[in-house]
Amino acid sequence: MPLHAWSSARYVIPLPEGHRFPIEKYALVRDRVIADAIVAPERLHEPARASMDDLRLVHSDRYLSSIVEGSLQDEEQRRIGFPWSEALVERSFRAVGGTCEAAERALRDGTAVNLAGGTHHAFPDHGEGFCVFNDVAVAIRSLQRRGLIARAAVIDLDVHQGNGTHAIFAEDESVFTFSMHGARNYPFLLPDALAQRGDQPHPYGLRVAGDLDIDLPDGTEDADYLRLLADALPRVLSAATPDLVIYLAGADPHEGDRLGRMRMTFAGLERRDLMVLEACREVGIPVAVTIAGGYGRDINETVLVHTNTVRVVSGYSR
Repeated sequence: MPLHAWSSARYVIPLPEGHRFPIEKYALVRDRVIADAIVAPERLHEPARASMDDLRLVHSDRYLSSIVEGSLQDEEQRRIGFPWSEALVERSFRAVGGTCEAAERALRDGTAVNLAGGTHHAFPDHGEGFCVFNDVAVAIRSLQRRGLIARAAVIDLDVHQGNGTHAIFAEDESVFTFSMHGARNYPFLLPDALAQRGDQPHPYGLRVAGDLDIDLPDGTEDADYLRLLADALPRVLSAATPDLVIYLAGADPHEGDRLGRMRMTFAGLERRDLMVLEACREVGIPVAVTIAGGYGRDINETVLVHTNTVRVVSGYSR
């Protein structure tokens, strides 16, 4: 069955000149997966806005109001990394909607993908690290509320630890959180570690322990990364017993990424994606995919990593 994917022209918004977030990648990935016939045009869907009821399953009323009304404090905007605009609000609602719809479709087809999302640094009461709302958490909570799933697992292979997602599900045994990320990359050390060193806690960007965290040294290459992932995946799926996996397939472990500090190749990242999809298929677990981060020195390299991920996912639709 052909792959269903979600994308929107609203995923791309105006940003100040010189802004380091590569917002145009969303349009480039959409165009590339169509041009390469990975996703049929009729299977590429415009996401609906996520509902306030669904967003309230994760985020506080105060925070939601501050986003919708544009009443964020300057420090809150700096923490998010984007200036507030009506376009940012629309983008944030649509990106969450895309993950929610892709997750529901994956339950029917085995796989589906949102060509955005993976905003794993968003907490219930604030955003940070270019993340406004936590799309993965909202999708899981929405499906649970509707009785479509009872349990879920998050496989987060963005190069940055999913601290917001970990915080949201910290006390919830129905959701297993797994993150494999750079040990010396954002977000920073756990607050306890900072206190032990006598440092002043950073005001944001702190780590939150997940159910399984694997810290990777700078310069990690394909062989070591894939060996650790091969060992972790069976443990994650066995411990989680999920009805759904949401997979954050970040492009930022690539060797050409400005922020990643890893040395993974295109082939290694494609193998990573295959391993996740194959492990889930072997035990009959559907997978919803978000493309998460990617900040290549050459944006075309980031687009290629994301496109390769979508190509791999397309091979696992039922």
